[in-house]
Amino acid sequence: MEMSQPDPEMLQTLVVMKMPFGKYKDVVLCDLPVSYLEWFQRKGFPKGKLGMLLETMLVIKMNGLTQLLDPLKKRR
Repeated sequence: MEMSQPDPEMLQTLVVMKMPFGKYKDVVLCDLPVSYLEWFQRKGFPKGKLGMLLETMLVIKMNGLTQLLDPLKKRR
């Protein structure tokens, strides 16, 4: 079974886009704590691109894949 490669554009967005509202407003998405992402998982992710990005970030963190973002973080 072939592993699908993450979308480089989406990964780039995770290291530059800031949370637009809430407790962690203005925190870069990749720096959001897992507990906050899990809260969204329980309550429901926002609709659209933001929800997709938050859900992706949760999957990355829960699977110990944050090192995928390290090269991108260095470039920001």
